[in-house]
Amino acid sequence: MADKNNAARAPKAQDVLQAAERIAGRVHRTPVFTSRSLNALCEAEVFFKAENMQKVGAFKFRGATNAVLCLGEGVRDGVVTHSSGNHAQALALAARLASVPARIVMPKNAPAPKRAAVEGYGARVFFSEPTQAAREELTREIIEEQGGVFIHPYDNPNVIAGQGTAALELLQQVEGLDGLIAPVGGGGLLSGTLLAAAHSGQRLLVFGGEPAGADDAARSLASGQRRPMDHPSTVADGLRTSLGELTFPIIRDMAADILLAEDTRIIEAMRLIWERLKLVVEPSGAVPLAALLAHKERFAGRRVGIILSGGNVDLNQLPWRSS
Repeated sequence: MADKNNAARAPKAQDVLQAAERIAGRVHRTPVFTSRSLNALCEAEVFFKAENMQKVGAFKFRGATNAVLCLGEGVRDGVVTHSSGNHAQALALAARLASVPARIVMPKNAPAPKRAAVEGYGARVFFSEPTQAAREELTREIIEEQGGVFIHPYDNPNVIAGQGTAALELLQQVEGLDGLIAPVGGGGLLSGTLLAAAHSGQRLLVFGGEPAGADDAARSLASGQRRPMDHPSTVADGLRTSLGELTFPIIRDMAADILLAEDTRIIEAMRLIWERLKLVVEPSGAVPLAALLAHKERFAGRRVGIILSGGNVDLNQLPWRSS
C-alpha cells in the first residue's frame, strides 16, 4: 500500500541529520554494549547498539516519532498503519504524545505482548488475516471510512530518516568501525543505516542481516529487481515483510551485501545475547549477530557494529523452549 500522504521521494543523508535534531529529547539515546566472550566467539570486536532499550522496546519509535512530527498540525484526523507489532507500538505512542488518535491494523497472529502494548498506548486495533494483501485492504477501508494519515511501517521517507538516527548515534559512540550490520525486513532500518553511514564519511561497509526463510532482500539484491516474498517462514516475525519501493533502491545501491542466517542460528544468537550481554532481545533483533556468526570469516579481526533492533518477546513462547 503506497504512502500517498507523504512525499514519495528517496530520503537523503541530510534527512537523517534533521530527524536527529527533530526527535532529540523525545527518544532515548540508547547505550552500546560489548562482551569479551562474544568477541572471542565472533573473532571480531563487536559493538551492540541496544535499541531494545528504546521507548516501546524497539528502534521503530525513532521513525514513528519523526513521521508524526513532520505532519505538524495537519494530522488531527489521526494516523493509520498496518504492522505486526513494533511499528504499531511506536506509532501508537508517538500519536498519543502528539494528542492525535491512532488506528492500527495488526495480523491475527501478531505476538500477544505486542497487541497488548498497542492497546495500552491508546490505539484502536483492527485485526486482519496474516497476509500483506489483507493488511493493506483493511487499512484502505479504515482510511476511506474514518479518515487519517497513513504512515507506512518502512516505505516512508520520514520513517526511514528517523530509523537512521540509531546508526548515527552508534557512529558517534564508537570510533573506527569497519562494518555495520542491521536487520532487514521492509528495509527502513537498513536504508536509514546506509544513509547515516554515508554521511559519516567513514570507510565502512554496511550489511543487512536477513532470515534465510524470508530472504527477499538477498534475492532482490542478487537480481537487481525487487522480489517480494508471499509466504516467508521464520522465527523472526518482525522481518517477514518484503522490501519497499523506497527502501529497495537505497539498499541495492549502497549495501555491501545481505547476509543470511537460518532460524536455528537466530535462536542461538538470541540466547547468546541474553546470556552474555544480559539483554532481552526478540528474534529479529538477534538476526545481525546470527548473520555475523554465519559469515564470521568476512569480519575476522574487524570492528563491527550491530543494531539490536528490539526486545519485545513473548516470554511464554521462548524459541529455544519450543524448538
